[in-house]
Amino acid sequence: MRTTNIRKITISAMLMALLIIFGRVFLIPIPWTHGNVNLCDAAVLLASLLFGKWYGGTVGGFGALLLDLISGYANFAPFSFLAHGLEGFLAGWLYTRTHNRFLALGVGIVVMVAVYVVANGVLYTWVAGILGIGTDLLQGIIGAVVAALVYQPLKRWGNNE
Repeated sequence: MRTTNIRKITISAMLMALLIIFGRVFLIPIPWTHGNVNLCDAAVLLASLLFGKWYGGTVGGFGALLLDLISGYANFAPFSFLAHGLEGFLAGWLYTRTHNRFLALGVGIVVMVAVYVVANGVLYTWVAGILGIGTDLLQGIIGAVVAALVYQPLKRWGNNE
C-alpha cells in the first residue's frame, strides 16, 4: 500500500515537471489572446488517466499555476490553476466511473476551454475570450492525443481508483 502511494506521488511529480517543460519548450504564441498553445495538457490528462481525479487535479492545477508564474503570466495563474485543475479532476473522475477514455478527455478539454474563455473575457475582452476557443481546443486535443498514445504503454504503472 505504501509503495503504491510513493509510486503515484513520484510519477505525478515527474508529470508536473513534464507539464512545465512541455509548457515552456513546446509552445506557439497566440497574439490575440496574449497566451500560447503548448503541450501541458498532455501531462494533466495522462496523470488523470493513470491515477484518477485527485492526482490529475493536483498535477493540472499546481503545474499550470507554476508554469504561468515562471513564464511571466502571473495574471493568468489563478485561472490556469482552475482550468487545468478542473480539467485533470473531471477527466480522472469520469475515467474512473465510465472507463471511457475519450469521454473523460473530451469533458476535461471542454472545461479547460470554458474557464479560459472566462479568463480572457475578464482579463482582456470577451472578443478575446471567443477568439481563444479555437486555439484552446487545439491545445487540448493535441494534449489528449499525446496522453492517449502514451497512456497505453504506461497504464501498468497506473492505479486509477
